Amino acid sequence: MAADTTRARFGHRPQVAFFDFACCEGCQLSVLQLEEKLLEILEHVDVVTWREAMSEHSNEYDIAFCEGSITREEDVRRIKRIRQEAEILVTLGSCASGGCHNELKNKWSMDEMLELVYGDHADSIETGPSRPISAVVPVDYRTYGCPVSLPEFVSVIKHILTGQQYEPPNQPVCVECKLNDHLCVLEKGEVCLGPVTRCGCGAICTAYGEPCQGCRGLMDSANVGAMLKALTREQAHAIVRRVVEGHRLSESDIMDRLRVYNNWQELTPEEGAADDE
Repeated sequence: MAADTTRARFGHRPQVAFFDFACCEGCQLSVLQLEEKLLEILEHVDVVTWREAMSEHSNEYDIAFCEGSITREEDVRRIKRIRQEAEILVTLGSCASGGCHNELKNKWSMDEMLELVYGDHADSIETGPSRPISAVVPVDYRTYGCPVSLPEFVSVIKHILTGQQYEPPNQPVCVECKLNDHLCVLEKGEVCLGPVTRCGCGAICTAYGEPCQGCRGLMDSANVGAMLKALTREQAHAIVRRVVEGHRLSESDIMDRLRVYNNWQELTPEEGAADDE
């Protein structure tokens, strides 16, 4: 990290604040697990607000890391205040950047959802359709993962402090599987969402033989239609055939798996994708 570049950009050691909206706060806890690497980062910034790590609080900061989803009108007002104060706003993890679990509530009307969850106390709860922070205010940097990818978090910090832009990877997890020489879990007969999921995690799940669950969300060019057909038709490739025969998933079943992390914008498989040969 270049201290001179940082001072030139901010005029001082940048002040950093962490904020949370509707979430489990697991991304902030994960950042604390950086341990020695976090101490290196703290040599270049001053953390002034971080509820998970300190009791001090400040309303003046240069860089805001924001975790979670927007679900209430108060959330909208608060994130707009943070956006106004911060020179740089970073979405921390998949809830803030693109959807994630919170958006599952959007499958129901808000009245129906409140009754299902809170029963007789529904009238006392304020809520609305859940949205990622990136859908409410402009953001400068995005990180993904559930929880956030720590290597990506460190990379974003370095890009900020050296005045560089950062674009999240837009390739499938399969790319990182190949780069790391991981055995394709499809060959084990497992359902893997890696072919349509944004990479950047180092293919951490498949490194341990587990299938990708899609926590980083869909890459921009994800061909969901092709994946549906590949995992449901009997005339599948020999490798995928074991998956089809072992799980007998319908297109609806696969879409339900995808929506766990991708329910903010409706999934619309591309028409005519991967037509039968």
